[in-house]
Order: sequence, then structure tokens, then C-alpha cells
Amino acid sequence: MSKQAKCPLLKKPCIEHECMWYAHVVGKDPQTGGDLDCWDCAVRWLPIMLTEGARQTRGVQAAVESFRNESIDRQDKLNTTLVATQLMPVINGMKDAKLIEG
Repeated sequence: MSKQAKCPLLKKPCIEHECMWYAHVVGKDPQTGGDLDCWDCAVRWLPIMLTEGARQTRGVQAAVESFRNESIDRQDKLNTTLVATQLMPVINGMKDAKLIEG
């Protein structure tokens, strides 16, 4: 006994390919990781697509945070190096050496 799909918008039997909301999705299932190649109502795809979008956003956020931390670390090292090279003549007794302004 098969139950015919009911349209979530019209509350009538699904008209499938005659409907503008009937979509073909190909890719990886975000919940199982398996291949996905099927037709279904776009309204029914919304929870899966929103979940996948949130997962991708978290991945991007982690990459941006990692890049930020690496940039700060490298900038700190550069700043330390510049300060050390400016102060080295003073430390070595060259009191009249000009410090780089800026």
C-alpha cells in the first residue's frame, strides 16, 4: 500500500514535474554522506538544505578564525623583530643612532 505524497503548499496530491517547486537534487546527503540523486518537493528539501548551509557556515567560521589567529601571530613576530632591530644599536652602546619613527 503506497501513500501518494501530499503537496505541503496546496494540501492536495503532489503533481510532481508539473510543479515549479519540484526539484532535482544531486550531491551528498549531509546526514548520511551517501550519494544523493532524486526528485522531491523543494519545500521538503528546506530542512536538509538549511542544516547543510549551517554546517558549511561553521566550517568557514573555523577557517576564518584560524586565519585570523595565524595573522595575529605573524604580526606579533614581525613587530617584535622590528622593535629588536631598532633597539639593537642603543643596546650595543650606539647612543646617537636614530630610531626609525613610525
